[in-house]
Amino acid sequence: MATKTANSDGNPLETISSIKIGKEQGETEETPSDPILPPEPSGNYEVDESVRACFPVRGTRVVHAQNYGISLWGKTAKVVVELPTGEEKNYFLKVVTMGIIGKHMCEGEFESLKTIHTVYQGFVPEPYAWGKYAQEEPETYFLLAEFRDVGKQPASPAKLASGLAYLHKNSQSPTGKFGFHLATCHAKIPQAVDTWEDSWCTLYSKHLGHVMSLAKPILQWPEFDVVCKLTLENVVPRLLLPLQSEGRTLKPCLIHGDCWDGNTALDQRTGNAFVFDTCSFYAHNEYDTGNWRAPRHRLSNKAYINEYKSRFPASPPQEDWDARNLLYSLTFNIGNTIYIPGSSQRQVVYDDMTTLCKMFCAEDLKREMKGIGGLDPDPTWVTVGSNADAMNDGNETEEEEEEED
Repeated sequence: MATKTANSDGNPLETISSIKIGKEQGETEETPSDPILPPEPSGNYEVDESVRACFPVRGTRVVHAQNYGISLWGKTAKVVVELPTGEEKNYFLKVVTMGIIGKHMCEGEFESLKTIHTVYQGFVPEPYAWGKYAQEEPETYFLLAEFRDVGKQPASPAKLASGLAYLHKNSQSPTGKFGFHLATCHAKIPQAVDTWEDSWCTLYSKHLGHVMSLAKPILQWPEFDVVCKLTLENVVPRLLLPLQSEGRTLKPCLIHGDCWDGNTALDQRTGNAFVFDTCSFYAHNEYDTGNWRAPRHRLSNKAYINEYKSRFPASPPQEDWDARNLLYSLTFNIGNTIYIPGSSQRQVVYDDMTTLCKMFCAEDLKREMKGIGGLDPDPTWVTVGSNADAMNDGNETEEEEEEED
């Protein structure tokens, strides 16, 4: 069941979990109701010779190129070419000028798209090449891929859930383990997934711990350090080890890695759902829905998670699903905290980790906070099996069914 609360304006907010969102998140986030406007070509874009050399058909000639869409970390363009046959064709170009981080971003997205494309053609744009500009300064990297006309964003619940579940079910890890053959990037963060692990708990601990290690020197917040430590030491094993114990098995699934409103759409030509801006690795399939918890995303509409679960049910133990979903939201929100301009997630991720610690290691949290002279962030201490309302100062839960668009 999805839980609703309200923001400071009294507007209802929805989350896919029965663990209610915290006060700070309720006051600072609002689920958008306006449609996402499709990207439009604008201005002219000069295509570098390094890109021209990578078109898949020899003899391709660039007719023109225009800026297309908005990227926080680089530039994107629509490139119109003429093939040797005289036929016109469109390509998508992403260019990142961020040194070695740009290299990780372009190579990681290329490898992610390529791997997904081998499992489910049409669910992602086909990637053609990635590389480096010949110029030395500034150090610039690019990704060349199939151009897709972006329609409605995000894709409809049924179509997105169908595509994502198909990818998760039909992918096979080449090693039978969790991880990936290189570090893909979530935004500017190279993810610590470039290893192969039998244990999902082990891989996720490395992944989450790496993101936390980037945040700590930026936030310089002792209480944040405490809940990070306890989340890694207590919460992660409590929630993830049972997935592969007592006879349970867990399939490493190929995931998108950053599935939110802005990275999924309906194809204007086919009407099918497709995804992009991927940062894949082989993981627990539920990780791909961790970012759906945030009310700032349209995917927080429970129609999305209901459609997905109807195709790929929650992993056993099912009673841990809500807490796992909150745990999986942390990497996305910590990344948002430290790298997205104007982010309001600082308090949100602290509150969310505090909630998890109260559920699974309340006494440890009390002791650690006392040790640094920290205040109890909420006098209501929650234990496993407690009413979820106790985590939110007694706010009432309102559940409301919404029809799928």
